Amino acid sequence: MTGRRALGRRFGWLWTAYAVSSYGTSLGFGAFPVIAILVLHSGPTQVAALAAAGRAVGAVVAVPLGPWVEFRRKRPVMVGMDLTRFAALMSVPVAFALGRLSFGQLLVVSVVVAAANIAFSAAGGAYLKALVPPQDLLVANGRFESTTWTATMVGPPLGGAAIAMFGPVTTVMADAVSYLLSALGIRAIGGTEPRPARTGAARLRAGDLLEGWRHILTHPTLRPLFFNTIVVNGLIMASEPLLAVLLLGRLGFTPWQYGLVFAAPCIGGLVGSRIARRLVARFGQHQVMFTAGVLRACWPVGLAFVQPGVFGIVLVIAVQLGLVTCCGVFNPVLATSRLQHTDPDRVARTLSAWSVSSSAAIAAMTAVWGLLAAVTGPRTAIAVAGVLLLATPLLLPRRENAPQNKLTGA
Repeated sequence: MTGRRALGRRFGWLWTAYAVSSYGTSLGFGAFPVIAILVLHSGPTQVAALAAAGRAVGAVVAVPLGPWVEFRRKRPVMVGMDLTRFAALMSVPVAFALGRLSFGQLLVVSVVVAAANIAFSAAGGAYLKALVPPQDLLVANGRFESTTWTATMVGPPLGGAAIAMFGPVTTVMADAVSYLLSALGIRAIGGTEPRPARTGAARLRAGDLLEGWRHILTHPTLRPLFFNTIVVNGLIMASEPLLAVLLLGRLGFTPWQYGLVFAAPCIGGLVGSRIARRLVARFGQHQVMFTAGVLRACWPVGLAFVQPGVFGIVLVIAVQLGLVTCCGVFNPVLATSRLQHTDPDRVARTLSAWSVSSSAAIAAMTAVWGLLAAVTGPRTAIAVAGVLLLATPLLLPRRENAPQNKLTGA
């Protein structure tokens, strides 16, 4: 099939809003660890605590947000979460300009942004399922994924250069403005959105808070995917602040080099997301998820061998290239599978439960790995995470347990 499938003007605005915020987030990649290390002179334990506490408390705050989002129109929720993230992030450059920036403020902002991220993702997933025909979900998710990797490829080097030229909070400001522009894009979608079955005024029940987890844990396909992804994401993200400390501190990488080693490999994520639909059409959804899930676990252990200089830069780029190529294939297929296996009246709660669990797992593992790094050093802690990742394919589903929608597109 030739040509590019048109998903309509409304999806175009949603995709534009997503792209703007993705580019802003990529410009701000690693901004908080950089600020903590270079401005507040924080050590490995504090940097890990910053990442862990923000996600952990944000996840707790977000627990009731899934049901709250489920029974409200999704576009206003998405706009509200964008504006919340804009306000929280803008407080950082303001405090820096006034000489009042503190580690505590970075923690609070991390919490607010983490909770808003979960609510936005839950609303966005539910809105996408209502907006796009089922046969086009993989096409839509593939476009989001390719946008993410394109933004990640371009953003970190530009962010590193901006920090070097204009100061450490420049990219935080850019990230904040991107959320404001995203809110405007979502407002421009227009059209009508059906009122959810239950009004927003109704009181949340305890069952509403648990429905997302109940659906995931009783579903034969979602359950193993859930455990696999939260462990894999947790181990990968737990290593990120330690790698920042190792590269920016002990190995003497500059901010632009730090951005480069994470940006250049993103071409692999772009390629992976572009070929995911073709691979699914040829080999089937389950086989593609299983194979990509196995392969993505094989790369991160190589980060334990990074050295200063050109060799270190090449090694990190090579490892990240393999990892993000596999993730570029895996992620849109996973996102599509979750929507396919979830009824419309529980999508927001399911995605919220998934995000809350992932954030909590990342927070817990980041805290543990921060302590481990304090005892053994960042390099050893990164190596332990890489070795454990090698066992995570055991958590993947070995067969498809539910009927699949026919996936087509271009």
